[in-house]
Amino acid sequence: MKRLIFILMALLSYGILRAETLKSPDGNIVLDFELDNGVPVYKVDYKGRPVIKESKLGLELKSGKNLTDGFRLAGSETSTFDETWKPVWGEVKEIRNHYNELEVTLEQPSTDRRMIIRFRVFDDGVGFRYEFPDQPNLDYFVIKEEKTQFAMAGDHTAFWLPGDYDTQEYSTVTSKLSEIRGLMNEAITPNSSQTPFSPTGVQTALMMKTDDGLYINLHEAALVDYSCMSLDLDDKNMIFESHLTPDALGDKGYMQTPAKSPWRTIIVSDDARDILASKMTLNLNEPCVYEDTSWIKPTKYIGVWWEMITGKSTWAYTDLPHVKLDLVDYSRLTPNGRHAANTEHVKEYIDFAAEHGFDAVLVEGWNIGWEDWIGKSKDYVFDFITPYPDFDVEEIERYAKSKGVKMIMHHETSGSVRNYERHMEKAYQFMNDHGYDAVKSGYVGDIIPRGEHHYGQWMVNHYLYALTEAAKHKIMVNAHEAVRPTGLSRTYPNLIGNESARGTEYESFGGNNPDHTTILPFTRLIGGPMDYTPGIFETDISKLNPDNHSYVRSTLARQLALYVTMYSPLQMAADLPENYNRFLDAFQFIKDVPVDWDDSRYLEAEPGDYITVARREKGGNNWYVGSTVDENGHTARFSLDFLEPGKKYIATIYADAPDAHYKDNPQAYTICKYIVTNKTRIVQPCAPGGGFAMSIEEATDPAALKGLKNYKP
Repeated sequence: MKRLIFILMALLSYGILRAETLKSPDGNIVLDFELDNGVPVYKVDYKGRPVIKESKLGLELKSGKNLTDGFRLAGSETSTFDETWKPVWGEVKEIRNHYNELEVTLEQPSTDRRMIIRFRVFDDGVGFRYEFPDQPNLDYFVIKEEKTQFAMAGDHTAFWLPGDYDTQEYSTVTSKLSEIRGLMNEAITPNSSQTPFSPTGVQTALMMKTDDGLYINLHEAALVDYSCMSLDLDDKNMIFESHLTPDALGDKGYMQTPAKSPWRTIIVSDDARDILASKMTLNLNEPCVYEDTSWIKPTKYIGVWWEMITGKSTWAYTDLPHVKLDLVDYSRLTPNGRHAANTEHVKEYIDFAAEHGFDAVLVEGWNIGWEDWIGKSKDYVFDFITPYPDFDVEEIERYAKSKGVKMIMHHETSGSVRNYERHMEKAYQFMNDHGYDAVKSGYVGDIIPRGEHHYGQWMVNHYLYALTEAAKHKIMVNAHEAVRPTGLSRTYPNLIGNESARGTEYESFGGNNPDHTTILPFTRLIGGPMDYTPGIFETDISKLNPDNHSYVRSTLARQLALYVTMYSPLQMAADLPENYNRFLDAFQFIKDVPVDWDDSRYLEAEPGDYITVARREKGGNNWYVGSTVDENGHTARFSLDFLEPGKKYIATIYADAPDAHYKDNPQAYTICKYIVTNKTRIVQPCAPGGGFAMSIEEATDPAALKGLKNYKP
């Protein structure tokens, strides 16, 4: 008997029989953790259905014993947290942060090391991370690989991008998990910088749907001083394992205790709308670090950009094959006559912005160095402060100010990050001196220092450095080609936008799939807003550039809808002013739609098929609705029960015409006005690759209702 008790005590000390269970506040999600022969293991269920089967946890180290096994349970604590906080900008006015927490402290007797695994279970999912307390036997260490597993319960349908250390600018592939390997080669399309790593590697945020109707999203939150995580699939056993981006030496992370990993996140529901509405990624980030946020302002802008993307004009001032900034004298060179960022042309954009109420104008290609900026692995490529001879910085500053329009700076690094950091303070001060309070930064091409990747720890630290240095100058940052966001905008709300995915520019490079915008909110936007640059009205690119035969795979009505479905506090009207002047009645929606919100309702959603969203403007009672659908079309059906009872509203519906089609008739649309109430039910057909937009304005003046009919499906 004594021997049996001794054995049981020994087993318990190593956690073989010891299990910890943690439930979400509503009880629907159950997390189980245990030590299995000294190996940390967890699993997750949702309403009694498996989400993550038994999966191992831990880290493989470059030297010394790994932090994967040989553990015993040193202690555990549970707690509950419930708060409501207000974002500086966002989809809603307030966010509830409510979770139950389990803190598990593990000891590795053979090394006398400790590791904490912290779990938080919300009503919409689970987050967990590794923590490494300050301790004598674990001070500095190098991560060879993180060994976090996500064991799937079946061969789910997945919406995935090829795993890559340098780009997310791929089209999403929809397939079964078992089909990833066979589709990988076709999925990897060319990019200016790319490093695929595995025939079954995929990126997060990864969206999946089970055969029995569960929606599962895997991602990470609070990526700071750590390498970006991708997932590598064991497609025989349907187990994902974390795969960190390496540095130039192949190492995955340099750590010094006390330290912690980012959160690994699992969002789950049996309703796709809950995935879109989840704020768990934001909640797993720290509160805002800035005392004063009054300088951070959501922005709607236009820009000298699309005409260069389509090839109508150029970023470069000359047609020289190469330049050296410290030797070239541009005043002696012959301009190519196609340079868009010239003073008079930019003034035309400023005039258009002022006439139509836009906040700002972005200008790309204003500064010297664009002749050979890409693909040359060039260190000193830009200085970020010297304009081309045809761009008068002082005159543009004066003119924009006279029109009440802000200018947005553009800093393209061409991947030469060392050069950007060399010039950063001077560049930010230049912005302060000339009235720029926002910058679009870019990281096109391979990274310098050579061998580093866009998503490695070194670059992750750079992006945060650029952001915090910008904050010292009260500058907002919109970073393109950077690591995909992980909710850091809660902590650093001057991160006003990111690209980090395949945006509208690809419509000019061969096109995005019609279902693209029905997937991105389930994947890329889980971590934060995207500067998608919608609003293209002229979908035939050859009308801008006869040599470019691409076309935008969208109806005009859907381009309006994207201002609602693709949430961002930074929204661009990306087309040329002359194209908007051709469709001023439709352009009115872009002028009216806000970029900051007090409330958001996801009315319909199915990844890859359709998304319909309603949002209420910040500080007001007007609502805006957008719907985007795939190549099959869709009839949206939803209630306006979110409107205030007892009030009448005027709904202006910008819809696809009956014969609209993203290929054959993309500019066919209708605009109708109706009287609606909270009892109105909308039934709205959407064309293939189409959608609709709706503004709903409270009718405070009864005279405004004269001549309008009640909406009837």
